[in-house]
Amino acid sequence: MKVAVVHDWLVIYAGAEKQLEQILRLFPDADLYSVIDFLRDDERGFILNKRANTSFIQRLPFAKTKYRNYLPLMPLAIEQLDLSGYDLIISSSYAVSKGVLTDSNQLHICYCCSPMRYAWDLYHQYLNETGLNRGVKGKIAQLILHYIRMWDFIAANRVDHFIAISKYISKRIKKVYGRDSTIIYPPVYIDEFELCAKKEDFYLTASRMVPYKRVDLIAEAFSRMPDKKLVILGDGPEMGKVKARAGKNVEILGHKTFDVLKDYMQRAKAFVFAAEEDFGITPVEAQACGTPVIAFEKGGILESVIENKTGIFFKEQTVEGLIEAVNDFEKKQDKFDYNEIRKNAERFDKERFNREFKEFVDGPLWQRGVRGDLLKIYLFKNPPSSPFAKGGI
Repeated sequence: MKVAVVHDWLVIYAGAEKQLEQILRLFPDADLYSVIDFLRDDERGFILNKRANTSFIQRLPFAKTKYRNYLPLMPLAIEQLDLSGYDLIISSSYAVSKGVLTDSNQLHICYCCSPMRYAWDLYHQYLNETGLNRGVKGKIAQLILHYIRMWDFIAANRVDHFIAISKYISKRIKKVYGRDSTIIYPPVYIDEFELCAKKEDFYLTASRMVPYKRVDLIAEAFSRMPDKKLVILGDGPEMGKVKARAGKNVEILGHKTFDVLKDYMQRAKAFVFAAEEDFGITPVEAQACGTPVIAFEKGGILESVIENKTGIFFKEQTVEGLIEAVNDFEKKQDKFDYNEIRKNAERFDKERFNREFKEFVDGPLWQRGVRGDLLKIYLFKNPPSSPFAKGGI
């Protein structure tokens, strides 16, 4: 059976790429496709040193750094990828990869991080924050996103089975696409983090500095609490805004290596998270270190943090709401059990992801979604390990 794995774009190694890494380890013989692939040779270990088959955008000017500017061309680009020779297509998608063209004899499974945020539920926020809610340039951007929304809805109907990264995203898939989905939480590399019960007197946040992460809100909140120290790790287009709101008690270290991130996570008294996130891998990594989380009470974070056991929530995404949550945490911090926090994080390790993803493909998915002759070929080459597949054909 020939398998193709499709990813939106390959430029960095982040959360979505970690799930791609595990999918490729489950299907090591799969061919890899992507709109662009600008990984260096020394960065290709996580994709088994494969080279992706790319679209025409790969060859366009400034595509390496300005690839997002080519969003209007991406629907066309993804549809030009020829997957006609494959039996199984797995798309790892938070943008356009689910829009690949397949026929009725092929099975397409989409592991969906989210419907495109800036085209759907974050549409107005995106326009306001980028200044595209007015003027001629704004009207052009709104027209493009209107077209992207229509294409995205059509593309979703090319998927045979959706897998959502959280209950939160499953609800969004149902709302936006009208499709049901199975929930398999993304892989978190728990074994790369060790429990540390010796906490120091500082708070930590670590994130890409993009608008929806609200690192600026965290910086401003701690600037109003000068007796409390905050360390910020990360970089991005919002860096200037974050620095402008940071007081003397806020230390901004920029982008750091994994070892530095882990060291700060282990020693921090709490990890602060203000985004409405699809799932939120970083807060789970913090919990793997035994570090409690202070988080905005919305999104996928509600599925990984247990209030008053592994963290504290704030209900309003405001400076005042975060300040109140930090003060509440300091009253309760002695009640947190670092071992229990670590144990909670272990629910999301990569071994669990691999087992659930494999069972999804090996078992009931094949019986429900694949033509009989392709199922026979697959089961002949891959004797069933799942109890769902043991009844014969």
